Formats: sequence, structure tokens, C-alpha cells
Amino acid sequence: MIIVNDFKPGNTFIYENQLYTVLDIQHNKTAMRQMIVKVKAKNCRTGAITDISFTGGDKVELAHLEKKKMSYLYDEGDALCFMDQDTYDQVSIPKERLQWELNFIKEGEVLEIVDYEGEILGINLPAKVTLKITKCEPAVRGDTVNKAMKDAYLETGLKVRVPLFVEEGDDIIVFTADGTYDSRA
Repeated sequence: MIIVNDFKPGNTFIYENQLYTVLDIQHNKTAMRQMIVKVKAKNCRTGAITDISFTGGDKVELAHLEKKKMSYLYDEGDALCFMDQDTYDQVSIPKERLQWELNFIKEGEVLEIVDYEGEILGINLPAKVTLKITKCEPAVRGDTVNKAMKDAYLETGLKVRVPLFVEEGDDIIVFTADGTYDSRA
């Protein structure tokens, strides 16, 4: 158990039979009232972000998430198959849980899988990944008043805006938080 006053971003807790991760926390204390702790939390199972209000001193159960290194083996159609690096156990994760992550993972990559008591919650992506451009528009001169950009399609199917000097076949680094171009690899 943990007192909600001691929450920090990144803490995982169980509240009303749901698993949440703390994103942000605010303490509100006035002279006439008891402290109110407002927590912005992400539901680990659904991905929904909600605001939860507690009174100061409330206790919730702290949850411990396990993180395992697993390699992505192949696409099963409606799920992705991963293999544990140590035990060689294989698990399948449904694609509907990994909609955003599908834009950044390639076969053979080693990723961090998040697990709570045997239930796989998802994947922790690195901050940046390197991907190859498979299709790219030709550079068009003329629109150089602003930062000149063009569309490029990556090997995972993600469409990103890249500078004019980047060409088809180049490896680029992409931010996984928002899917934007960072630099050439």
C-alpha cells in the first residue's frame, strides 16, 4: 500500500480493480479543507487517460510491473509473436493492443515487454528508432521560404515528413513519441 501523497510520475497502482500509471500529480491544500490530490493517470489495459481525485492520506495498492527483453519473431496476421531471450518461451500479443507501436518495430528487434502477473500489457518503445525509407517523393525546388519538407514512407508503412536532401533507401532516425523525423542515421 502507498499513500497517494507520495505518488510520483511513473508509479503504477491498482484503483477500483483497474491498473493505472501516474502521469502527473497535483496537491491542493487550503486552510479550511483537507488536502486533495489530483492524479492524471493512464489505464494500463485500455490506454485511456483519466483524472482521479483522492483526499490526502488515502491509500492504494502499489502494483509491480515486470519488464522482459523479448525479440519480435513474426506477424501471425491478427497478432505478433515474441520470444523471451532467456527461456525461449513464445507469446502472442494482439495487434489491436499495439496500433501505434506497429509503426516502429521490425522483425528480429529486441524490445521490452511489460507484464503484470502474467498479463502482457504492451511494449516499451525506445525514444528513437532507425528505419529505412522505401518510397520517397522527388525533391521539388521553389518552396524554400519555409523549412522545405517532403513525404517519405518507411519500411513499417509509417509516413513521415523529411527534408528535401533525404532520398529513397536512406536510413533515418524517427522519434517514437510522435513519429517525426529526427536525423539521418
